[in-house]
This record gives sequence, structure tokens and C-alpha cells, in this order.
Amino acid sequence: MTTPYLRVAMFTNSLVRVDANFAAAKQAALYDVTAEGHAFVDVVPFGRKAKKGPGGGKGCVMDDMEDDDGAGVDPLTERVEALDGCSVLFTLGLSDLAAVRVHNKKIFPVKSAQVRDIDDVLEQLRMLVASPTPPLWLRRVMRAPGGARMTYEDQQTE
Repeated sequence: MTTPYLRVAMFTNSLVRVDANFAAAKQAALYDVTAEGHAFVDVVPFGRKAKKGPGGGKGCVMDDMEDDDGAGVDPLTERVEALDGCSVLFTLGLSDLAAVRVHNKKIFPVKSAQVRDIDDVLEQLRMLVASPTPPLWLRRVMRAPGGARMTYEDQQTE
């Protein structure tokens, strides 16, 4: 893309809706969003899902947030590393520990109160990017064509 853009991650089980918690999602769908439109980038599948509770119930997503899965693997690492190059992530839920790790990578997390179609989220973002006065949080996470973060002053010269 030759214009400033956002790379966003949608945490999803269905690939058509933002319908999963950060820790329990089967995959993250990655998109680039510009003022002109959006483009699909990739899908990152996750090998680990939230643990089942007693009796086969959903279980507690927080059970998946332990530092170690018994094999010396941090269960959040795979998901946080999948966000490399992203500016924003959309999910239904995010633990405090996950939010801190995402924030440390300078990624803006958006927690939705309800399931939303990915296309609707992308169109809303496109309209915000195209706006003459995008919100401050959005201006802070825009990226240049090379992938580097853009300052607000650089965005004004484009």
C-alpha cells in the first residue's frame, strides 16, 4: 500500500465475525485498512484454545493465562507474537495480563461488547481513517507505507 494505513487483527472463530476472546480464539484474521478500502493480509491459526471446564463446559478463559502450560510454553506468547506489525486488535474479551502485553507492543486493543461482522468493523475503520479529523488514538497508530509508525505531523504532509 502506498498510503498511510492500519494493520488490524480480528480475533475470530468463524473468519467472518469478531466473535472470540483473545485467549480462546481459533485464529486472528489480519487486514490492512486505508481511506480507500481494506485488504486481507493473512490468517494466523492458534494451536491452543481455552481449557474445558468440569463436565465439558466452556471453562474459564483465565485458566489459559497461566505462565506455563506444563511444557515450558507461555500460552499468550503465540497470540501476542501474531500481532507483529499490527496497530489495532479487535476481540470480545481480553485479560489484564494480555492487555499489558499487547500494550507493551504499542498495539491498541478494542474490546467489543457484542459479536460484530468483520466487514462492518473494517468499513467503520475505513471511514475513521478517511475522516479529516480522525480520533487521536487512531492518529497515534497509523503506519507509513514501510510499516513504521507515522507521527501526526507526517500524516498532515501526506
